Order: sequence, then structure tokens, then C-alpha cells
Amino acid sequence: MSRTSLLVVLCLAASTGLAVRPALSAEAPFEPGLMRLAEVLGSLHFLRNLCGEKGDQWRVEMEKLLDSENPDAERRARFIASFNRGYRSFGGTYTQCTASATEAISRYMKEGETLTRDIASRYGN
Repeated sequence: MSRTSLLVVLCLAASTGLAVRPALSAEAPFEPGLMRLAEVLGSLHFLRNLCGEKGDQWRVEMEKLLDSENPDAERRARFIASFNRGYRSFGGTYTQCTASATEAISRYMKEGETLTRDIASRYGN
């Protein structure tokens, strides 16, 4: 096979490989809000337990979100990464409950309520 023929075959193989890839679907308009909600739930899970709440209430809320969305594996991984990012975001900052941590809890509770209400009112059935 000549170099030119080999080049043509390689170009055809590359173009065929590109054509087989599925097109990326457009992100739903509520997706950033849901990912932020997952992050807020992770933050609350860390902070509320740091400040004396016992249990997994916020992790359970995250599981409910995952159950209601029933995401594919890739999207599920993004939800979990968002939750974990929220959880870890305060680990380096707070080792005990402080007035600042309590204020952060209050802010995140309000943000979570706002996100939930806005997503439900705009995109809910």
C-alpha cells in the first residue's frame, strides 16, 4: 500500500470514528441549579454535623434528589462530585462549630430553599 493510500485510509478511519460519536446533548436549563443544590446539600451535611446535628439527613436528601432524577452514570457522577465538593469545601476551614459556621448553615439553608423553590416553580410539572 502506498503512502497516499495509507493516508487516505487513515483519514477515512478518523472521519468515520468522529461520525460515530454521539452528539453532546444540550444541557437542560435547570441542570446548573440541580448541581448547585447537590453542592449545597454536601455543605449542609458537613456543617450541620460539625455543629451537633447527628445523622444523615442531608445525605438522605441527596439520595432523594438522585432517585427523583434517575440520572445516567455520567450525570450521577456529576451529582456526587458536586455533593462531595460541597462537603469538602468546609473541611479545611472549620474543625469546630463557630459563629461563622452557623452563619454559613443559615445561608446554605436559604440558598437550598430558594434553589428548590425556583427549580420546582420554573420546571416542575
